[in-house]
Amino acid sequence: MPDNVDLDTFKQLERLRELRVSHRDLDYLIDKLQHDPLVDQLRIRRLKKRKLVLKDMIANLESELIPDLDA
Repeated sequence: MPDNVDLDTFKQLERLRELRVSHRDLDYLIDKLQHDPLVDQLRIRRLKKRKLVLKDMIANLESELIPDLDA
């Protein structure tokens, strides 16, 4: 059974890495689009909302990976 736990942890860490990369990419894209006066502001707001969703997903996954210290 310990092998299963390690595999689950590995999968969670890999997912965390993917989410962080997506969050960083969105941050870069939003920054770039904000400097373009021809870009639709609604598009930027939607990207920011998606970035916040990713941030929440990252925080939730990080909290799952931190062991409980209720001892």
